[in-house]
Amino acid sequence: MPVETPVSEIMSTPVERIDGSDSVGAAAQALTDQGIGSLVVGTDEIEGIITESDIVASVASKVDPETQVTELLSDPVVTITSDATVSEAGAQMGEHNIKRLPVTEGVGGDPIGIVTTTDLAGYLSSR
Repeated sequence: MPVETPVSEIMSTPVERIDGSDSVGAAAQALTDQGIGSLVVGTDEIEGIITESDIVASVASKVDPETQVTELLSDPVVTITSDATVSEAGAQMGEHNIKRLPVTEGVGGDPIGIVTTTDLAGYLSSR
């Protein structure tokens, strides 16, 4: 049953990270080089997440590419634990109007994956 499946079974791995002091240009390069849509920001703790959409918005707003990625982050970052269910992930995404959730091992733990709206759609379409 979809509502009972833990997000750990559908999340994308590995988690790619970037330091909060790195530049927006470096984040854009990392996204391009790795062919991914988001980076978890912060090396010790999760400060936020930066996405392709954030990069596009920064270009449209003429943000200096040397700007630190932390200046583009929304607070607070929304995460979900690996034992949370697929339905809980969908509810979090809907409530916060987001498309990606870093998945952590326990509350406040290190990120171990990312669950995206694409992951949810793929899961539901396979059922």
